[in-house]
Amino acid sequence: MNGERFTPVNTFEYEALAKLKLPKMVYDYYASGADDEYTLEDNIAAFRRLRLRPRVLVDISAQDISTTLLGIPSSFPLVIAPAAMQKMAHPDGEVAVARAAAKNKVIMTLSSLSTCSMEQVAESSPAGAKWFQLYIYKDRQVTKKLVERAQNAGYKALVLTVDAQRLGRREADIHNKFSLPQHLTFGNFQEEQTTNDDKTRTKSAQGSGIEAYFASLMDPSLTWKDIAWLQSITRLPIILKGITTAEDAQKAVQSGVAAVIVSNHGARQLDGMLATIDCVEEVVDAVRSRIPVLMDSGVRRGTDILKALALGAKAVCIGRPVLWALAVGGEEGVDDVLNLLRNEFHLAMGLVGCRSVEEIDRRIVVHQDVARIQKLKPKTHPQPLSQNARL
Repeated sequence: MNGERFTPVNTFEYEALAKLKLPKMVYDYYASGADDEYTLEDNIAAFRRLRLRPRVLVDISAQDISTTLLGIPSSFPLVIAPAAMQKMAHPDGEVAVARAAAKNKVIMTLSSLSTCSMEQVAESSPAGAKWFQLYIYKDRQVTKKLVERAQNAGYKALVLTVDAQRLGRREADIHNKFSLPQHLTFGNFQEEQTTNDDKTRTKSAQGSGIEAYFASLMDPSLTWKDIAWLQSITRLPIILKGITTAEDAQKAVQSGVAAVIVSNHGARQLDGMLATIDCVEEVVDAVRSRIPVLMDSGVRRGTDILKALALGAKAVCIGRPVLWALAVGGEEGVDDVLNLLRNEFHLAMGLVGCRSVEEIDRRIVVHQDVARIQKLKPKTHPQPLSQNARL
């Protein structure tokens, strides 16, 4: 390369560079999934099984790729997903991501397990729209305090993660005995961490100290009745993250939440479940346009965004590509990845003949197996059995 700086041109190249730059323990924490990681692989592979059906000779000289999510304008149908402990990737952590999100006019979702406090993040980019990701803990007062802080700091919605009553088994973290680096703290749990610092930092013989500590906070008795409790203590819209079935989608609508995110937690919880993109249409059909449906897990290309919208999603959420970009280039890296994905989506949308996101519909995407069957379908009547038997 003659000494020239290598500039990534897609999210996969950002990941390759991040893997070289990050300590193994940190990269593995961000990258790994549960158990054998079948679902982790399938989250990306499932997008590749979807094929596009472009329409041609459409005037695409003027395109509008913007959308609106719960009343918030967005430059294109993308939300930054919650991802924990971002200062492990870059010293500016969540603040850098928030600034890049505001610059690109997309919503950032802050993880409750962030290494910057929600107030720091809000103050760093006051013009940017932000959602706050939340768990309902055993100690409801801890949850209530976080909700009140998020409201006071100007967050526009609560994203309640509902697929983590118990934490998934992530073998990479067990092997690495993952713990929060000594120079970092959980920005939203300063008082709690002072009391439990030994639990969050201990590299025990059994594996991840953080995993054991937060597993002790999670409430396995959580049910739909707790959604009503959360609604009773906040005026913010509530989004349920972790819905993958029609049955739960219908219950979500009945519970009065503002939106759902089709998510398998980046394949970090239950291995062997469907790839998220394979769940989208089922959830969309069950919701019947009563509330918006978003999706995450496996989005790496602008064409992935297009496919998700064609199946009925209102927008996608991205997590790991933001972390790789943050590790490689800080705020500038995140800005670049958002621009890459926006430009890829813009191009793909035009090449299938869509001038606005409203024109993206189910007709432009087909499953690879369906496409293959249609291609192989005989154009004449089947031959007699005796002839078929000789084939």
